[in-house]
Amino acid sequence: MAALSYTVHVAPSKPAVSDDLPPGEDRRMWSPTTSTLIHGEGDAVLVDPLLTVDESRRLADWVVAQGRNVTTIFVTHAHGDHFFGAPAVIDRFPQARLVAAADVAAHAAAQWGSAWFDGFWQQRFPDQISDRHLVPEPLPDGRIELEGEELRAIELGHTDTDGTSLLHAPSIGLVIAGDAVYGDVHLYLGEAKAGGAQQWLRALDVLADLRPASVVSGHKRDGDEDSPDDIGRTRRYIEDFTAAAGKANSHTDLYEAMVRLYPDRVNRGVLWNSAKTTLP
Repeated sequence: MAALSYTVHVAPSKPAVSDDLPPGEDRRMWSPTTSTLIHGEGDAVLVDPLLTVDESRRLADWVVAQGRNVTTIFVTHAHGDHFFGAPAVIDRFPQARLVAAADVAAHAAAQWGSAWFDGFWQQRFPDQISDRHLVPEPLPDGRIELEGEELRAIELGHTDTDGTSLLHAPSIGLVIAGDAVYGDVHLYLGEAKAGGAQQWLRALDVLADLRPASVVSGHKRDGDEDSPDDIGRTRRYIEDFTAAAGKANSHTDLYEAMVRLYPDRVNRGVLWNSAKTTLP
């Protein structure tokens, strides 16, 4: 039996429709987003099948080029940019199951509801999202078998949204963290009020305790390594944001303080959202 391997596909940043622009920015962008293929000799599990029709079709082409049969599509958390693209992959692998940890599956349907889909996703990506509204099925025991090896879904609670998870491949020391961990991209802290930041920090403890050799962040620059150090970098960002929010008099102050601390991180638009939901 061959050891498992993994490969990461990074969908590049894409324009998002919005007239709410951060200071000094002339358009809104969506952060680069990862999709990960864990594979053996013949079969594979795909994690997080992206958002738009076009990028998910490119993802499906990339998966086919790997020469593996996708048996399972796993969703790390219930944000549409990590599972709305599932139909394009299932078109190429019609026997694949779309699954998630139980708490993730419980939250996913709301992304297709009017508040989120009509009020957020469709506004930002008009006519770019599949009209097939698929929702992942809950994994009854949180486990996926791949060519004799076990993959484990571990629920994390709140990270950048409620009811998130990671997928752990113990045999190769791999953690696919979803948006519990970010690469060199500004974090989405727009849902972190009422103790959410502290819950996220506790979730990072769970990740660190797994002592992974590789960690795939949900959003990262293409080509960056899948470093476990991103766990600590994500922690520091949350702590810095919380401290800056305690000193700032407005969301603009908070935004500017974080830009000074992290001038080179990708996508200041998501920082602007985080600041505006944290302070008036």
